[in-house]
Amino acid sequence: MSDATEPWLIVGLGNPGPEYAANRHNVGFMVVDLLAERIGGKFKRAQKAQAQVVEGRMGPPGPENRRVILAKPMSYMNLSGGPVTALRDFYKVPTDHIVAIHDELDIDYGTLRLKLGGGDNGHNGLKSMTRSMSADYHRIRFGIGRPPGRMQVADFVLKDFSATERKELGYLVDRAADSVECLLAEGLERAQSAYNS
Repeated sequence: MSDATEPWLIVGLGNPGPEYAANRHNVGFMVVDLLAERIGGKFKRAQKAQAQVVEGRMGPPGPENRRVILAKPMSYMNLSGGPVTALRDFYKVPTDHIVAIHDELDIDYGTLRLKLGGGDNGHNGLKSMTRSMSADYHRIRFGIGRPPGRMQVADFVLKDFSATERKELGYLVDRAADSVECLLAEGLERAQSAYNS
């Protein structure tokens, strides 16, 4: 079991490049961008991995203050495992101190679910991470809902949030960022009871 002095690796899953920036699949990037802003950091290229990182501290001064590495893999979603594993090894982060923030089709838009371990539910970013290390990392699942009508899943996740969804998106990304801070400071059970909906 890891202890409070060990760093946390907070990974937003998404695809690099401006054409993907506002896609549903990139909500993980949106959340870590906000977390970076909160700790006053700017993303830079990682030395040992195909990723952008911000290093800093999160939480109040004292025992709840945590050393964090915020990361955005730059490898495209379905190859996320390589950069995440390289960062884990470089920063010596225990697997249970890794948090993946990702879009989730099977829960309604804006619903959050936090958990430790489990399956990938067909999500290519999680599939790649689990294949590269193990499934024993935390997930913050950001609900995007199912595609309407006969739209293909791949088309749906690679589309921008709708105008209606965008009205709430800022608030929801803010809430997801809050859930990360709660997880680090107070643990999974407390974060689940506060943020799982």
